[in-house]
Amino acid sequence: MASRGVNKVILLGRLGAEPDIRYLPNNGGKVVAIRLATSEVWKDQAKAKQEHTEWHRLVFFKKLADTAEQYLHKGCKIYIEGSLRTQQWDKNGEKRYRTEVVVRELQMLDRADENGAPRHSSQSSTPPTEANDAGLDEDFDDIPFF
Repeated sequence: MASRGVNKVILLGRLGAEPDIRYLPNNGGKVVAIRLATSEVWKDQAKAKQEHTEWHRLVFFKKLADTAEQYLHKGCKIYIEGSLRTQQWDKNGEKRYRTEVVVRELQMLDRADENGAPRHSSQSSTPPTEANDAGLDEDFDDIPFF
């Protein structure tokens, strides 16, 4: 075990945006990117409730990309397993980086409606709105897909 590492991520949270669907160049297939919010709640020393929301960029490929495009929507509660990947690229001579989770397994946790599509619970219709204020890019055009 000492000669190899482990790169595994497990997250449970709600989607903060609709899926962003792209296609890899040279018929490389579909890529779906989406933001996932996870939250922590704790009490500080003064017994006051504190909460922190962390935003994660998820990337789906192949059949999981088709599933994500069809069934995942803003506010859906999901469980994923995957691995971390960091991309690096230049924009106007400036190095940029992005760490994302490449999803390998997906479980949709909202109950399905009669058509099989996930139905949002009453609390999931308004997920955290900090996605746009958390320094996340709304425009993925400058990011290469590898």
